[in-house]
Amino acid sequence: MNPFEILKNAQSLQEQFGKVQNELAGISAEGSSGGGIVKVTVNGQMEMVKVFLDPIAVDPRDVPMLQDLIVAAHRDAMSKIKDQIAQKLGPMAAGLNIPGFGA
Repeated sequence: MNPFEILKNAQSLQEQFGKVQNELAGISAEGSSGGGIVKVTVNGQMEMVKVFLDPIAVDPRDVPMLQDLIVAAHRDAMSKIKDQIAQKLGPMAAGLNIPGFGA
């Protein structure tokens, strides 16, 4: 294979990934638990950017339950954002072994 062709393909891939990265910066997903009393928002860079706690969830006598609800809401948000990212990447992600995506 021609080394210049490989370089050209690498530059094209780099441009595509840069474009996708910019698109991912603009997406977010909200996960919830406890029937919506705890909500967590995650952005396309997998960062938690917002936490909502209904006052009913804040019981000082049961902190472990609140901790579990936050973890569950975060897990839900991460699952949703991974689905959105997989849809955006589409065929570009085919053949790539990205942790947490695909089967």
